[in-house]
Amino acid sequence: MSDNVSPATSPSSLEAWLAHCERLHSAAIDMGLERVGAVWSRAGVTLGTPVGADEPVDGAPVVFTVAGTNGKGSTCAMLEGILLAGGFKVGVYGSPHLVKFEERCRINGELVTAAQLLPQFEAIERARGDTPLTYFEFTTLAIMRLLATSGLDAVILEVGLGGRLDAVNVVDADCAIITSIDLDHMDFLGPDRESIGREKAGIMRAGRAAVVSDPQAPQSVVDHATSLGADLWLFGRDHNYAGDRQQWSWGGRNKRFNGMAYPALRGANQLLNASGVLAALEAMRNRLPVSAQAVRTGLATVELPGRFQIIPGQPTLILDVAHNPHAAATLAVNLDQMGFYPRTHAVWGAMADKDAAGMIEKLRPLVDAWYCCDLPTARASSAAQLKSSLEEYMAAHPSATAPKASVSTHADPMAALKAALAAADPTDRIVVFGSFYTVGGVLHEGLPKLNAPHLQSSSD
Repeated sequence: MSDNVSPATSPSSLEAWLAHCERLHSAAIDMGLERVGAVWSRAGVTLGTPVGADEPVDGAPVVFTVAGTNGKGSTCAMLEGILLAGGFKVGVYGSPHLVKFEERCRINGELVTAAQLLPQFEAIERARGDTPLTYFEFTTLAIMRLLATSGLDAVILEVGLGGRLDAVNVVDADCAIITSIDLDHMDFLGPDRESIGREKAGIMRAGRAAVVSDPQAPQSVVDHATSLGADLWLFGRDHNYAGDRQQWSWGGRNKRFNGMAYPALRGANQLLNASGVLAALEAMRNRLPVSAQAVRTGLATVELPGRFQIIPGQPTLILDVAHNPHAAATLAVNLDQMGFYPRTHAVWGAMADKDAAGMIEKLRPLVDAWYCCDLPTARASSAAQLKSSLEEYMAAHPSATAPKASVSTHADPMAALKAALAAADPTDRIVVFGSFYTVGGVLHEGLPKLNAPHLQSSSD
C-alpha cells in the first residue's frame, strides 16, 4: 500500500516529514540502489559529472564521496575546512546527527535550516511515487537535491553504511576517499576486512581518483581499483606523513607540506585522516586549487563535535562517538596519551549489534567505573545488557593490572553523566562514548560544562 501524501495533506514541518519517512518502509536498512536510483533519476536534478562525460559538466561541483569504518566525519570536516579557507563554496552531507536533524548538512560552514529542507522533501516525495524508501534513503536524496541546487564548488558526501549499495552511491564521485576499514556491520558487509573493503571500494569510479587512508588497505580494494581503472592513491605509496611532538609534514605525489601545526581535531588517528584529505586535494588540484595557507588554516580551525572532544573543567569531560572495537582502540590510545588522572569514569551506551566485548577489551585497562545507560532506540542494548557484558568479560578475563571497576545502570546518558559527576573527584576524568545516541544524549541541552555541578561555582 502506498503512503503518499497529497499536496493538501503534505507535512508542514521538518518533524512531520521525518515522521512520514519513518513510515515508508518496513525495514530500517534495505541495501540496494535500484529503488533509490529510480527516484533520484526522477528528482529533476544532477549532482556532479556522470562517468563517461568527456569534460566536467559546466557549473557542476566537484563531488567527494567518503566511505570507511571510522574517520569519515573527521575526513569530511577537514576537507570542508580547507576548501572553505580556500574561498570555495562547499556543501557537506553526513549522518547520523547528534542532537538535531539539520546537523546532517552544512552549506558554506552553516547548518541548513528546516525551511531549506522542506521543498526538497516535497520534491523527493513527488519523485518517489509508489517506490518505498527507507528513512535514510529518503532523507539522503532530499539533502543531495538541496546540495545539487545550491550553486556549490564542492560537495562532500559521507557514506552511511558500506559504499557500493549506499544511497549516496547513486552519484558519481570525482574523488572517492576510503578511510579505515575494520570489522563493523558484518551482517550487511561481510565477515572480514577483505569483504568489507570490497563493499567500500564500490564508491570508486573508472578513471577517477580513489584515495585510501587506511595504512593496510585490503587487497580487495587494490584489486577493485585496478579492475576499474581508477587512479588509486594508497597511503605509504602515494601519500604519507611524518611528525614529532611539535609539528608534522605531508608528502603526496608531487606536493609537500612541511612544518604544519597539528589538526585541531585531537587524536593519533587524525593524521591518517588528514593525509587522505591532502591526497584528495592534490588529486583534484586542477579544479580546486588550494594554497598552503588554506591547508594550514583549514586544519587549524576544523571542529567536529563528539570526536575525542575534550571539554575542560573539573573533572575533565571527553566525548567520543567510538562505537566499535577499532574506534574504541583509538579512543584508548588517545586517553592514554592525555596524562595522569587518578580515576577514569566511563558513560557507555551502545547498539545491540555492536561487539560489546571488543569495546570492553580495549578500554577496560583504563576505566575505574562504568555507568551503563539505556538509549532512546529499539536498536540499542539495554543498560542491564551492557552491565552483564561487562561483568561476564571481567569474570572471564581476570587481570592483575586492570582496575577493579564498579558497574552501574542508568535510564539515559544524562542520568549516567550526573551519576559520574557525583562520584568523580575534580582531578578525575569522565569519558562518554559508545554511540552517537550516547554523546547526543549529553549534548541535547548544550555542552554539559554549562550546567555541570562541578563548574557552577566558577565562571566560564
